[in-house]
Amino acid sequence: MSASGGTKAIVAALGANLAIAVAKFVAAAFSGSASMLAEGVHSVADSGNQALLLLGGKKAKKEASEEHPFGYGRERYIYGFLVSIVLFTVGGVFALYEGYEKIAHPHEVEHWYWPVGVLIFAIIAESFSFRTAIKESNQLRGKLGWGQFVRRAKAPELPVVLLEDFGALVGLVLALGGVGLALLTGNGVWDGVGTMCIGALLVVIALVLAVETKSLLLGESADPAEREKIRAAVVDGDTVTRVIHMRTLHLGPEELLVAAKVAVQHDDTAVEIARAIDAAEQRIREAVPIARVIYLEPDIYRATGAQPTTGVEPTTATEPTTGVEPTATEPSDVKSPGA
Repeated sequence: MSASGGTKAIVAALGANLAIAVAKFVAAAFSGSASMLAEGVHSVADSGNQALLLLGGKKAKKEASEEHPFGYGRERYIYGFLVSIVLFTVGGVFALYEGYEKIAHPHEVEHWYWPVGVLIFAIIAESFSFRTAIKESNQLRGKLGWGQFVRRAKAPELPVVLLEDFGALVGLVLALGGVGLALLTGNGVWDGVGTMCIGALLVVIALVLAVETKSLLLGESADPAEREKIRAAVVDGDTVTRVIHMRTLHLGPEELLVAAKVAVQHDDTAVEIARAIDAAEQRIREAVPIARVIYLEPDIYRATGAQPTTGVEPTTATEPTTGVEPTATEPSDVKSPGA
């Protein structure tokens, strides 16, 4: 996900939610509707979510330091996790509490035109925000379904905004239904039921986002297509003959670490191997531009039996027999490829 695309969707959602939150609180004050109060808190929570995502994006741009040599790209994952756990859950729990109180102590909705008018306005505003998030996501998801996109996206911003806006639209419909039934039946319990449904929806969205951002925090590998591109780029058929094993790790949404043990010819000199490693490094960056930290270790490949089938990458543990110490290429910010 491009940072600019994510930022555009976040800003659009932030502007819509701030305007909607003010309107909802005004309507709640005049009508006494629990659904409107819960929706107002929901919009405040959403606004806080977007502010946290923008803050995480800003912090992720800090330069790498001696203490954090791989940079701060994972700040975006951390703030995405905070969004899912803290603000969504707080909004959801508050709505559940308000709904319970309204069911236990129901009262009629007053000045019904306030909540109905605000809800219709909010649905229109949220639809524009949701449309922006869908448009930005479509540029990246390709042929993936929406569920697959949310699960596989390496950048947390667009999935968060997508689920926020989707949850907001569903919540508005639930609030409108609760208020409408309360008006039609004269029974304020329906307003509380709508509020409880909003709370349950927010908690479910919080759990989905927590699971996805937890996986990103633990560290995810490159996509299968990117791994294949890297494998193809490493091998030159002359000095580098194959990839013995390889590991990839996202240091951030747009920064990838590549570590691999590669097979070289047994009679190559140290100079020839070093040049081949530099060339392979350059090919990797051309094939997968987000591969910014690359470590390649030369070795002699010997087939010692069936290849293991235990993990993501095939592995064969062999001791180097090149006559030189195994070397690893430095990240691009330390040594230019091909130097």
